[in-house]
Amino acid sequence: MHPAFSVIFLTTLIGAGQGLFLALFTVESYAAFGLLPTQSSEFYALGSGIALVLMVLGLIASFFHLGRPERAWRSAAQWRTSWLSREVIVLPAFMGALFLYGVAHWLDVNPVFARLPSGAPVNLSAVFGTLAWVLAFALYLCTGMIYACLRFLREWYTPLTVINYVLLGGASGFSLGAALAAALAPEVMPLLAGWALIITFLGLLGRGATLVRNARLKPKSTVQSALGIKHPKITQKAMGLMGGSFNTREFFHGQKPGLLRSVKWVFLVTAFLIPMLLLGVGLSSAVGSVLLLAFVIQYLGLLAERWFFFAQANHPQNLYYQSVG
Repeated sequence: MHPAFSVIFLTTLIGAGQGLFLALFTVESYAAFGLLPTQSSEFYALGSGIALVLMVLGLIASFFHLGRPERAWRSAAQWRTSWLSREVIVLPAFMGALFLYGVAHWLDVNPVFARLPSGAPVNLSAVFGTLAWVLAFALYLCTGMIYACLRFLREWYTPLTVINYVLLGGASGFSLGAALAAALAPEVMPLLAGWALIITFLGLLGRGATLVRNARLKPKSTVQSALGIKHPKITQKAMGLMGGSFNTREFFHGQKPGLLRSVKWVFLVTAFLIPMLLLGVGLSSAVGSVLLLAFVIQYLGLLAERWFFFAQANHPQNLYYQSVG
């Protein structure tokens, strides 16, 4: 498939925004049960604002992928059958809940409605946060299933696709949350950096499992089976009338296999190995700049990972249009 940078930025930015919110709500939940010191509202409000900025930037990037942006609202019409439509519905719902969560902390309007048997307060931010937490995972599911539901793209048609979207978004979000905590809430930095390290490692395992699985895939179709001709040597000499069409632009990346191999090793190092090393250093030294550097390098690595994710998917139509003798 052709990796569209608008979709690459959309998925990575929104995934990081979801992950950052999950990091914030994790801290608040731990504090509610007395497992961490209570943090200032500024930490949650600023973190929510940064998460919202990432979400908005992702939305802006998505508009560059639309042929008719003025008709974008119609993409929600097929919500009964389309995971893309469901994503279009869940995304603004999550952003709305995140906005209310941040505003509750920013204005410091957080009345307690009840208390759990453990004594944990059920306050306004907990209500909005729980709603946003559910919607964040629903959004990960919708985004991942857009690709995982496509049977004919076998590289994507696996539960690992959804799992990796959750883990990679969570890893980048928790890394950014750890850097933010180092500046505003040093007491909770070890928790977030530790979780970022764990989730990044799990992301490496999940992405590695996908690479191993996809390397073992065997094509179900060949030029011979598609044409019904058993001759062992069939060579395409021209693309015919379909040359340089939508098919050749959208369903193939046009790059040599060597570039894909290079990008694979680049993202394995920059999205996982280097961030894990920097998170370990930041966790032991409590240096916020190291944690911020871990997030920046990891995000750049995730851009390469997402490019590879799209480029590796081999559309069956490429048997016909992507070879010139």
